Amino acid sequence: MLFPTIDFAVFFGIVFVLNWLLAPFPRRWKLFILLASYVFYAWWDWRFIFLLAASTVATTLGGVLVHRARSMPEPERRPLLGRFARPTLRGLPGARLYLVATIVVELGLLGWFKYYGFLAVSVDNAFHHLGLSPPLELLNITLPVGISFFTFMGLSYVIDIFRGKLEPSSPLDVAVFVAFFPHLDSGPIVRGAELLPQIHRSHRRNPRHIDFPRAAYLIFGGLFKKIVLSSYVSSAIVDPVFGNPNLHSAPEILFAIWGYAVQIYCDFSGYTDIAIGCALLLGFRFPENFNSPYTARSLQDFWRRWNMTLSFWLRDYLYIPLGGSQGGSRWTLYRNLMITMVLGGLWHGAAWTFVSWGALHGIGQCVGHYRRQRRVARGLPAADDRPLAVAWQRFATFQFVCLGWVFFRATSFGNAWAILERLFTAWGQPAPLVRLPVLLAIAFGIGVQYVPRGFSARVQEVFSRLGPVLQGTSLAAVLLVITTMGPPGVAPFIYFRF
Repeated sequence: MLFPTIDFAVFFGIVFVLNWLLAPFPRRWKLFILLASYVFYAWWDWRFIFLLAASTVATTLGGVLVHRARSMPEPERRPLLGRFARPTLRGLPGARLYLVATIVVELGLLGWFKYYGFLAVSVDNAFHHLGLSPPLELLNITLPVGISFFTFMGLSYVIDIFRGKLEPSSPLDVAVFVAFFPHLDSGPIVRGAELLPQIHRSHRRNPRHIDFPRAAYLIFGGLFKKIVLSSYVSSAIVDPVFGNPNLHSAPEILFAIWGYAVQIYCDFSGYTDIAIGCALLLGFRFPENFNSPYTARSLQDFWRRWNMTLSFWLRDYLYIPLGGSQGGSRWTLYRNLMITMVLGGLWHGAAWTFVSWGALHGIGQCVGHYRRQRRVARGLPAADDRPLAVAWQRFATFQFVCLGWVFFRATSFGNAWAILERLFTAWGQPAPLVRLPVLLAIAFGIGVQYVPRGFSARVQEVFSRLGPVLQGTSLAAVLLVITTMGPPGVAPFIYFRF
């Protein structure tokens, strides 16, 4: 069920009313919102609700077993052996065993549905390259929508219990946490410590305290970014150029690459804005997921602004456990960065182009760390804050990110190399796709990220002062503009396939 559709509007209208009618009755509300979330997920394919249920059971059971093992007494000695007996750690090793088992189950489900085809085809190609006939039967497995997102949410819940940062919740609360429909399809990745306390206190929500101006700003802004900007740039230049780069000139290639940067930003941030806004209307707050990523001054800064809930997840549950930047040699740091970014690329898609995209960002971050260390070693600040230097850092970072988007968007390495080759060899040719509306859309999609954050707060403040009639009229006018400027129908969000 896509957000910008009549189906979802009707669905959410019903859920919104019943959500607040049942709010004073916690158990009824949780059962209702769980049912609504499963209906929402079943809209894509009803068979995958069993996968969602299996992931929820693994998360719930893993959390309980890990917590029980951690709660067992610390070192105990066998009384018959006295003080010479070796202590047996009954708590932590058992908890670690249950944690590993839960991770294996969760990642096993993710691996089967998302990576079986990738691995099977890679092995098949390797055998054929060696002149052998592999004993493999390739299966056609459908990728469930949002599996990467609810899998990572479940893992963070169990890992946080293992680390002692979270207490296990009731099975019903965990089921609501995993399946809560605003974040279910494409994030943001909300952690247990962020959402479960709100679920526990769900009966204390008050409809009078809804932050309606912010919710409206996020939802309608997200609709504009998705339906108008993302869809237009995609159909006007990105899809034609990436579909057959050999037919297009270098200027068209260049603006298609920049256009894809705008498309994926507007598509993904638009979705999460709508998700955060819908959650606000239901009385829940999700973490921010984008913070003007194309204003970043380095790749490290970019990943602190782009898909922030995933970036922080990879940092806290992969990069830091590997050792992060603490201790060890410079090469240990580089190794940890490369592992994190390559696996982050693989998380996005089961293809070597995504692996290369992650590796490219890993190399870029290693170079960035090296340069900062060299500056500090020479007694200089880690970053040059002079205006011209800042402008250059932002420009260079954006171009590097766009280079990565070529591999992210390309259907194959051949397609990516064709794009890059034409970018350098096809100058001086006509560029009919580079039209004024395309230029304005790309410039707006990038330039809006340089608008001060206080601007949105002022818009919401002005909107909040309007009466209900003027608020409704304003939103109707914005919706009319969106539907008029947008294409017929709504394309699926890019991140649904991740």
